[in-house]
Amino acid sequence: MTHQNYKNIIRWGIIIATVFIVSLILWNTYTFFQQYKDEERIKVEVLASAIQRLSDANVNSDMSLEIQIMNSNHNIPMIRTDATGKIIESLNLDKLKEKDSEYLQEQLSIMKLQNKPLIIQFPKSEKIFIYYKDSEILTSLKYYPLGLLLILVFFSIVIYLFSTSNKVAVQNKLWTGMAKETAHQIGTPLTSLLGWVAILREDATMVDIADEIEKDVQRLEVIANRFSKIGSDTPLKTQNIVEISKKVFTYLESRSSIKIYFKFKTSKDKIMINVNSELFGWVIENLIKNAIDAMYGRGKIVLSIQENTTHVSIKVSDTGKGLPKNMYKRIFEPGFTTKKRGWGLGLSLSKRIIGDFHHGKIYVEKSEIKKGTTFCIKLPK
Repeated sequence: MTHQNYKNIIRWGIIIATVFIVSLILWNTYTFFQQYKDEERIKVEVLASAIQRLSDANVNSDMSLEIQIMNSNHNIPMIRTDATGKIIESLNLDKLKEKDSEYLQEQLSIMKLQNKPLIIQFPKSEKIFIYYKDSEILTSLKYYPLGLLLILVFFSIVIYLFSTSNKVAVQNKLWTGMAKETAHQIGTPLTSLLGWVAILREDATMVDIADEIEKDVQRLEVIANRFSKIGSDTPLKTQNIVEISKKVFTYLESRSSIKIYFKFKTSKDKIMINVNSELFGWVIENLIKNAIDAMYGRGKIVLSIQENTTHVSIKVSDTGKGLPKNMYKRIFEPGFTTKKRGWGLGLSLSKRIIGDFHHGKIYVEKSEIKKGTTFCIKLPK
């Protein structure tokens, strides 16, 4: 038996045992409730008998027991009416509201729904009806199972959230370790490549090739630095967000299909904001690459930057396949992807970079099927 199967057996065993215990408690509570309700019915019947005997007794008869029975009811709310439904007397109701006829009629309606009345036959065919409702103890007992279930649900949610957060913490630690190790492993061949670029520059015919190779090597250095910053305290510096965005935009434009039209728009050439250039550039790169994939190598990409008094908005629009509304939030979940290839981590990392590191927001502003999608990033100034 594998460790995972063993854990599944234990998990299902705990669930079945919990369901059995809860069912047993609920059944016992229901049984006790019914017994207590029957006892209250008997008390009211004894009280009705005492009233009947008092009405039939002679003047010189000893009625001390009957009087004691009548005075012993301190917790069962009751109302006595005549045959026409007129209220004669009320007992154990709210003292401040007993004089209110509407309150008494409301309580009488509740009593009629809860229990059958007891009928007392007086001389001369006069009838008295005794209505009563469940005592406070019985009412509290009625809602006890609900309270128990709410407590169990609450603790189940707490346990679930704890286990989920613990699992996420372990996964985050694993991904952080993998990212840092990747950055470390990339660093060694990068140093070697820079040496080869220097050798190529010595040949006059290879200068242009060396320049292009150096750009890609520098790009790899940026990627390595991005991975090394995951899980670390990342300082923000006041930098020109237009310059950072345009650098990534231009790099991807030069390495994309000529069938894709790139357009960069900004309200100013210089907008200073607190940002980490490498991580923010990663977000822009993810959005542009997703736009390219959504258009299947043909269409238009527009990156626009605007600012107001409180924040800066960076929007990336494409003319791709678009998204249904039910996917606006799901695409930012780790592992979710609409591509045949990919890990579904790009937008998830982007959301974390913008939200956790830069205290901003990233979301789908609008999208139409077969017309395109616009992502919006909002960063506080």
